[in-house]
Amino acid sequence: MGDYHGTMTYEPLNTLKSVADDVWIVDGPVIRFGMPWPKIPFPTRMTIIRIGKSDLFVHSPTRLTEDLKTEIGKLGQPRWLIAPNRIHYWWTPVWKAAFPEAEVYLAPRVKEQAGDRIDFPYSDLDRERGYPWDAQIATLPVTGNYMTEVVFLHRPSRTLLVADLIENFEPDKIPFWMRWLVWFGGCLDPNGGTPRDMRLTFAKQKSRFRTAVETMIAWNPERIILAHGRWYDKDSARELRRAFRWVLN
Repeated sequence: MGDYHGTMTYEPLNTLKSVADDVWIVDGPVIRFGMPWPKIPFPTRMTIIRIGKSDLFVHSPTRLTEDLKTEIGKLGQPRWLIAPNRIHYWWTPVWKAAFPEAEVYLAPRVKEQAGDRIDFPYSDLDRERGYPWDAQIATLPVTGNYMTEVVFLHRPSRTLLVADLIENFEPDKIPFWMRWLVWFGGCLDPNGGTPRDMRLTFAKQKSRFRTAVETMIAWNPERIILAHGRWYDKDSARELRRAFRWVLN
């Protein structure tokens, strides 16, 4: 991973932005990810949910700056650091070092991917219930062969959190050479969706994947926070039906 300096970011970066009661996002830097060449630039985003007066649920941590750490301290105390799939773990060790009392939860195969970067105790995100946040946040593992992604619904605000199951890159915020690739991959705004290459990981789990999508639709979320690209702030059940029509149909 490495930084990319371009127009893809959602300024201001590395600062809390309120999107609903007790829900904040942080837009992070753009990173390059993928094959040795070309490395594809991705904007990053994390979500923080406050439970009770001070317990913070930190989904897909992004870069932690000193100013952001100060802002976090005013919200409460990070209690749970969430790596929702095997790609979204990179800054988790940094947050664990900064907040050593926080518990780390890893989706399946994150440890395999991360190797020695995860050198501290953690718990598995491998089921739907039995977590300390159950009363406020629903947990749903979406199982694939290469990758399992765990999605979450904050019930009070009806906010759905996804990492890579839906990506939605705005054409005017990505390099010109990347637009055709993103369109072909099925991730160009306003018609973001699951990248074509990622769909392959769910091909042999299609029935289970469809059931998970139907669960998300039944949740009837008010908004969908994405890790990459423009997130959806309205008509979210309709957006889910559109984004996942490749499996629903």
